[in-house]
Amino acid sequence: MRKTLTLLLAVTALAYTVRLQGRAKAADDETQLIQLERSWNQAEMGRDAGAIASLFDDTLVYVDYDGSLMNRAEYLRSVATPSSSPEHMYDEGMKVHVYSNAGVVSGVYRETGTTKGKPYTRRARFTDTWIKLNGQWKCVASQSTHIQ
Repeated sequence: MRKTLTLLLAVTALAYTVRLQGRAKAADDETQLIQLERSWNQAEMGRDAGAIASLFDDTLVYVDYDGSLMNRAEYLRSVATPSSSPEHMYDEGMKVHVYSNAGVVSGVYRETGTTKGKPYTRRARFTDTWIKLNGQWKCVASQSTHIQ
C-alpha cells in the first residue's frame, strides 16, 4: 500500500511539473510574440523594411485596413516608400493565443502621422498569425480592420 501511494504521489508530481513547464513555455512564447509585434511597429515607423523582413515568412499574406491585399515583397515596398508617414504607432492591448508551433495575436493599434502634408489618426483592430519555424517565430498572415 505504501509503495502504491508513493508511486501515485511521484506520478502526480511529475505530471504537475510537466504541466508547469508547458505553461512557462507558452508564457515565454506569448511574451516573445508581443515583443515581435512591438518591434514591427517600431521598424515600420522607422521605414526599416529590412528589420520587418526578418519577421515574415516568404508566404506572407497581408490585408491592410483599407482592404488592399499584399504579399511580402509588396508590403515591404510599402514600408520603404509609404504614402503616409507614421510618427507614432502603439498598441491599445494585445491578446496572444499559442497553439504548439502557431500563435495568433489580436488587438487594437493607433497610428498618428501625416499623409500628403495633413495629419491623420488611424485606429484599427488586427489579427496576426505566426508560425514557429526552426525555433523562430515568423508572421504568415496579417489583417487589420479600420475602426471608425
